[in-house]
This record gives sequence, structure tokens and C-alpha cells, in this order.
Amino acid sequence: MGGKLGAAVSGATGPRETSDLEVRSLTRRKVETVDQRQHRRLLAQAREAFLARAEPPAVRDIVLDSWKRSLSSGLDPEAAVDQPTLSEQDLIALQAAHPLGEFMPLIRQLLVEGASEAGMLVAVSDAAGRLLWVEGDRGLRSRAESMLFVPGATWSEQAVGTNAPGTALALDQAVQIRAAEHLARQVTRWSCSAAPIHDPETGAMLGVLDLTGDDDAANPQSLSMVRATVAAVEAQLRLARLSRWADLSTYAVPALSLQRHLQVLGARAGLLTEPHGVRRLSLRHSELLLLLSLAPDGLTTEEIAVALSDREIPAVTVRAELSRLRAVLGDETIASRPYRIAGPLTTDLAHLREVLTHGSVAEAAQAYRGPLLPTSESPAISELRDELHMQVRGAVLRSADPDVLLRFADTDFGRDDLELWEVARRRLPADSPRMVSVEARIHALSFGDF
Repeated sequence: MGGKLGAAVSGATGPRETSDLEVRSLTRRKVETVDQRQHRRLLAQAREAFLARAEPPAVRDIVLDSWKRSLSSGLDPEAAVDQPTLSEQDLIALQAAHPLGEFMPLIRQLLVEGASEAGMLVAVSDAAGRLLWVEGDRGLRSRAESMLFVPGATWSEQAVGTNAPGTALALDQAVQIRAAEHLARQVTRWSCSAAPIHDPETGAMLGVLDLTGDDDAANPQSLSMVRATVAAVEAQLRLARLSRWADLSTYAVPALSLQRHLQVLGARAGLLTEPHGVRRLSLRHSELLLLLSLAPDGLTTEEIAVALSDREIPAVTVRAELSRLRAVLGDETIASRPYRIAGPLTTDLAHLREVLTHGSVAEAAQAYRGPLLPTSESPAISELRDELHMQVRGAVLRSADPDVLLRFADTDFGRDDLELWEVARRRLPADSPRMVSVEARIHALSFGDF
């Protein structure tokens, strides 16, 4: 990611559309910045200081705590990863029995295809940290075998020390581990992003989704893609349950009544989760569906035209676009006179607004995956996008919690925001191990040392 990983998502019908991430992934650029080299050196020095007990290591608290847990479990950081793995027969049996197996086609569609092109791996583990699927770039899979990052191996913290899937399991939260933040020396050349997958009904952890590779595997955009894929899987889990429970013939409920969910935050185009799959919409269809979702009483053709463009759009063009959207989603999806959504549709935008009103700043920052349809030139959406970003950013800047500030700053949309980093520096305790990396980022932004 970060210019490499593209989400290869196709619709349930129609041709496959190429995302902006995919286009960038085709370049496969290897540009190492001064900031990256300095950060990697600092991590390596911090790891050595921790193991030598020489001084407090300058690493994130989440990493330091994981290192301590790993050592307390008896891990030897200098030893090669070595553990028994499953037989092929036992592995196949575990894969067949695991509830996430049903959703591997979705994970392949949303994440594995792009990861393969970008030279990365995607792994899915169970709730104990045992890897059930490891897929992606063939060459990287061969390299990963040398450290037993293979199906059937266990990658909990107790087994291999600090690593994204293992630490995500330990903390039950999304985690990124970069280079020498790994405690086992054999793993320090790798970076990874991982997030847990939960049963949407019971809240029980089902496993972890992980993206592994070079430095790009642990950049903010990579974690956003992992989280988006997890959200899609959990939404499909919920819809699958509804599909099994709903006796449509008995209750005469149309298929549309099974809820749809539209993701538009941080996405070039909308990702629509439906009862029977997930599809990526075109930008225009994403704009139309979003605008209609914001107007429960409906919009006229003229109102839609004004919301879509500063230039005059003929009414016949708007009606043609809506007809094409109906053809993609089904005739029952959009009612007319005025145009409006027929049936339930939730959006990540509506969820974010609810959290901003009634939730905590930390919840809002987590729900904000990025600017609203960032490539849209619709005046209505552009205005809402700017308003929403400033609202979330303002709440984060007012927060007294440095963790919230740093999580927001360490994203594609916050990484170049000098004010965020400066406020984070003021909020951090003077002896915080994270102060070194924050100071380095402020220096890079202040003097153009990228």
C-alpha cells in the first residue's frame, strides 16, 4: 500500500473497475525516504536497548508492553522461529470447520488480489493465532516459509513474540508492527498490519486478518484497507445470518429488506455490502446513492443535478444515470417522484455522524477512515467532505489523549498535518518513548526532510 496495494474489488454484475490504489500499485515503486530510514534505525536501536536493559526504549507503549509479554512467556528473541505445524489433513479439516472459510472468496476479492500485485501477503488466523490461510505474492510466500509464516503455524505473541496478528489477538484491536518493533530478530525485516474479526452477533473473536510485507504493509493506508475488509466480512456474516433466518415466502418480505451498507469514507468509490455479496460502485453511482441516502424524503431531478455539478446537467442525463444505477442494484432499489432509497440502507457516514454526536472522540477517530469520496467533484459532497474532516480533526485536536492524536496523525490524511503532530508533542509526557518519533516527524514536516 502507500502507492502499492490496490483493492481488487469487482461487482456482482458488470465489468471489474480499477481503483486508484490498484493503478498506483502497478508502479511497484520502492522509494525509501530519509524519514523511513531514520525511523527504522531508531526502532533497531530501541530493540537493542530493551534487550540489553541499557535504557528505556523509545518505542510506542503498545510495542513495549508486547515485548514485555513476549519475554515473560519465555521467548528467545535471538532464536529462529521453530514450532511444530499441522499436517495437511489436519489443516484442511480446520479450514473447513472455521466460520471464516465461507468468506475467503470475499477476502481474496477485496484484499488478496491487490496484495499479490503489490508483493505482499494476506493471512487469516483463528482466535488462537493459528494461521489458516496465507496467500499473496508467490516469491514472498517462499521467503515467509523460512520463518514459518505458513498455514498451520501459530503466530501468537507467546509463540513468536511481538507481531501484528499476535498482538491484535492479545489486545483485541487493530495493530501495526514495523520492522524492529518485532521482537524476534528473524522477523525484524518484515512489517505488518492486522485487525481482529468478530462475530457481529455475539462479539466473540473469530480470528485476525493480517497484511504482511515490507514497510508499505504497515503504513496507514494498509491498515485502512485491512479494516475495510474486516468490516465487509463482518457485514456479510450478519447478512448471512439474516438470510438464513428470514423466511421470505412466509413473511412476503422482498429481498431488498435485507439491509445494505454503503462505505464511502476514505474510498475513491463506494463499497456496497448486499445480502448476496459486495460490489464496488462507479464514482457517479456512489455519489448518487450517497446523495439519496442523505435525503430520506427524496430529491427531484433538478436537485440531484445541482448537487452533482456546478455545471448544468440536463435532466435526461440525470434520469439516465439513475436508470443505470437501478440496472446495477435492482429496479426496487430506488423509488421515483421524487427519487429516494427504497428499503433500508446504512452508511459509514451516518455511523460517524452518530458517533460524533453521542460517542467519544476516540470512537469518532476510529470510525473516520478518511475523507468522504475524496475524488468526487460534486459540490454537495465536497462541502460535506470538508465540513466532516474539519469536524473530526477539530475534535481530535481538542482531545487531551495523545493516543487519539497520534492515531489520527499517523494516517494518510493526517501524516502531513504539522499542527496535529505539534499538539501531540504538547500532550505527550516529556519522558514518553514516542517523543523521539514525534520529534522526527515534526522536523521532517518543518524542513521538508521527507
